[in-house]
Amino acid sequence: MGKGMTIAGMAIAVLLLVLFLLDLITGFPFKKASVTADIIFIVSAVGLGVLSWSTMKELD
Repeated sequence: MGKGMTIAGMAIAVLLLVLFLLDLITGFPFKKASVTADIIFIVSAVGLGVLSWSTMKELD
């Protein structure tokens, strides 16, 4: 179960990264409502991805 949760965390991190990076670059889907929020969510998504990757490596 632990490995599945880490993979889910990485998948969510990639989804959030793509979503908010797309909004930052093109304005789709949130019409660039807040550039600051986009940057914060991108940094958070990268952090979640790194933590998930690190945890998955420890489980092996």
